[in-house]
Amino acid sequence: MLRAAYSKGSRVVLVKMDDVQAPPLGTKGTVQGVDDIGTIMVHWNNGSHLGVVLGVDICHKIQD
Repeated sequence: MLRAAYSKGSRVVLVKMDDVQAPPLGTKGTVQGVDDIGTIMVHWNNGSHLGVVLGVDICHKIQD
């Protein structure tokens, strides 16, 4: 279900991430996939590749 909601190529915007290396809030990125534990793997526009852990971090799908 999560893989269908965040399919490869979907665009997201970062709302919250509790990590010292997190991209700035509001950074947009492209979903690369969802791993087996439910982490959304994102290539952020600033070059970061940190994954979004649902339940800890928050991102929203966008159209852009």
